Amino acid sequence: MRILMIGDKDTVNTGENQNLFGDLSREFTVVRISDPQEGLEMLKSNKYDCVIIDRKNEQDSCGMDLLSFNKESGMGLPIMIISSDKTVEDLVEMFNQGADDYVGAPCDSREIISRVHSLIRRSAQSHRPLLTCGRLILDPIARECRIDGNTVPLRRREFDILELLMKHDNQVFSRERIITEVWQKEYDGTSNVVDVHIKYLRDKLREHKMDSIVVTVRGVGYKVQCSDLV
Repeated sequence: MRILMIGDKDTVNTGENQNLFGDLSREFTVVRISDPQEGLEMLKSNKYDCVIIDRKNEQDSCGMDLLSFNKESGMGLPIMIISSDKTVEDLVEMFNQGADDYVGAPCDSREIISRVHSLIRRSAQSHRPLLTCGRLILDPIARECRIDGNTVPLRRREFDILELLMKHDNQVFSRERIITEVWQKEYDGTSNVVDVHIKYLRDKLREHKMDSIVVTVRGVGYKVQCSDLV
């Protein structure tokens, strides 16, 4: 399990943070970032099971952009806040912002580890089956496509094609198979209907500089390739 741990330079360099990082690393793969903006970019381009934000006090804005992105994009990662200045007002504000747990520092590493396990377990039980490709998140249940938290309006067939290809990252689908999977019995013809819908899909993704994920394999068909974005 992968944990993203974020703090500013002051919190990351404290002895307590160093000890917590060491203890967490015995249980999880921990990526520790001392630049909150870098942490946000890491969250957008990598897969994690939980995020820990280490704040000095309630005036510390570290990780707030990450909280907002996680909530608005629908990514739904469990986020724990650690702060040495734990007040009721700050606790309420952090939960309103989208935090899942809030721990006052100093705290025992064993408690943090136990809480992280609990957050990941609950998230796995309730998390929606989102499909991700770099900055793009596809929600098959809500039928929503989002890039950096911005909704990309896709028509029914465009969404269905993208969902099919994203479920099978880097697997090539012929035009005939796409028609079989997406149109099923509703289509009877030999036109370039798949190519037309792929063009429309790419046009919409191009506005967010994500059209390159839909790759044409000449003489065969199409695939979605996300490996270069991770």
